[in-house]
Amino acid sequence: MNTLKEKTVYLLDMDGTIFLGEELIEGSKEFLARIKSEGKRYIFLTNNSSKNKSAYVDKLTRLGLHIAEEEVFTSGEATTIYLKKYKEGAKVFLLGTKSLEEEFEKAGFTLVKERNQEVDYVVLGFDTTLTYEKLWIACEYISEGATYIATHPDFNCPLPNNKYMPDAGAMAALIEASTGKRPKVMGKPNKEVVESIALKYGLNKADMIMVGDRLYTDIKTGINAGITTVLVYSGETKKADYQNSETRASYSFDSVKDMIGLL
Repeated sequence: MNTLKEKTVYLLDMDGTIFLGEELIEGSKEFLARIKSEGKRYIFLTNNSSKNKSAYVDKLTRLGLHIAEEEVFTSGEATTIYLKKYKEGAKVFLLGTKSLEEEFEKAGFTLVKERNQEVDYVVLGFDTTLTYEKLWIACEYISEGATYIATHPDFNCPLPNNKYMPDAGAMAALIEASTGKRPKVMGKPNKEVVESIALKYGLNKADMIMVGDRLYTDIKTGINAGITTVLVYSGETKKADYQNSETRASYSFDSVKDMIGLL
């Protein structure tokens, strides 16, 4: 376990790792305090694009954590950074919440709300305000050839008491059934999201460790980026799931609480 002590930058998933719904996972507050007391840093890396950075800061503050906006990096932000490389001020039909709309507008994109308009991209986020009309228009634009992007591939968003709600991956599966098209995914598990963080914050990937509850996003992100990984069983992935999976983490724990003494 000495490898954990050597890492100085913790990339932390949020949903299922630090909190579930409106409840902090036991030990998460102490875990974060220990990272800081050791002179290390953490960056919350979440695929949940239903909220922007400020919304996450508000939520974490409400849960009793004191987090700066620069300590949060979302799949929505990763998507805006990627799209701006190719077309500043692009026209986007966005399947997303009000928070994600604000993030795209702040980044300089023009949001198209209706059909039969000029559109550069269709972007699918975790849209908890999804309507049949929005879905229908998105499918039309995708079928007509608009570049199709998804902020992340998660099928479910974990909730307390082993419950969940359908996430962007489930919505993408519905769109694929209609159009036959799959999106280019921006967030976890793509290595580019880690590389974007390293570039933005001036960090070395060798110093990073990825901690999360999902094999196909969090752990795959670390594997794809070539960094150390930790799987926690406090969210979506359970021990039986891990035992039956070919995806292997560097370490696994019941929760971040079990990591405190190893940092």
